[in-house]
Amino acid sequence: MNNLYIETRDPLFGIIVFFALIFVITFFSYWWGRYKAKDDTKYLDRFIKDLNTPPSDDEIKTIIHEGNISNRSWLILAQSYIQQGYYEKAIEIYHTLLEIEKNTQQQQNTAMLLAQAYFKAGFLERAKEIFLKILKHAPRTPNALYSLLLVYDRLKEYKKALEVLEPLHELEQDIEHEKQYLECVYLLQCLDITHEEKSQKLLHIYRQNAQLCYLVFEYLFRTDHLLAWEHLNDSDYARISDILWYLPQEKLLAETISSHAYLRELFSAKGTFELAASSDIFELDILIKLHQSGHAGARLQFEYLCHKCKHVFPFAFQRCPNCHCIDSVMPQMLLTKESCEENYTF
Repeated sequence: MNNLYIETRDPLFGIIVFFALIFVITFFSYWWGRYKAKDDTKYLDRFIKDLNTPPSDDEIKTIIHEGNISNRSWLILAQSYIQQGYYEKAIEIYHTLLEIEKNTQQQQNTAMLLAQAYFKAGFLERAKEIFLKILKHAPRTPNALYSLLLVYDRLKEYKKALEVLEPLHELEQDIEHEKQYLECVYLLQCLDITHEEKSQKLLHIYRQNAQLCYLVFEYLFRTDHLLAWEHLNDSDYARISDILWYLPQEKLLAETISSHAYLRELFSAKGTFELAASSDIFELDILIKLHQSGHAGARLQFEYLCHKCKHVFPFAFQRCPNCHCIDSVMPQMLLTKESCEENYTF
């Protein structure tokens, strides 16, 4: 029985103790490392969360009033918040800076930034109120006047927007394009003018410089397609390709379509006519080939590019939502897979 036990002076006993100690140390080191790694991960997650989470309104007020950070730094931070979409945080910073700002010019600049933040956030009435206050104390401020014009345009108060053009003209600002656009949209809004009068006035504006094409012919093709086909310039077909594409069969003029290469390709791609065997435009060429082979499976959709700022939008616009440029919309063709059941209900 005694043979089953190892004496403490036996070298084998020392080896067993040595490996046992190594196992215990390794075991505890492994689990301690796991615990620390998990704890460090939680700390890092909390740090990143705190970093990405904007401070509360009360925290912003407290920090700004303490004055440990310069106003310029706060303005940069507010601009960063606007770019990230945290408009309410930027607005709170501007409000607090206005409370502590003593310099009149700096107050005006901050108020301007505050109004623009309200405009971008969609609080148009608040933006209008601040722009009017700025202009009350500094009426010869082109930026405030133009921003107020944009607010009136967004609110569809076109008559007031037209009134803003007069002081801008006195300040030697180029307002001709804005004037034509506002006259058009104001005309379309008027209910006491007949469709015939509206059409003739819109065509007069279009003939002056061949601008506002999309705005004018979107209305004309809806109300008097014969008049639209008669006065639409050949060079503008591509600019309203989506309007032409979605025209119902009864508003198409075969004689006009067959006399222009672009229209032949467009409506051959739609399958309405068979007037073109190919097209230099990739999307139209694919659709023409599909119709010729008798295999459907694709259809044409549109997205809308602003040719000035190059932003793309899923909807048509008269004034670019990003850069506010007028008459800059360019329909872009997209090939998409044709679904078995299409729904065009809005």
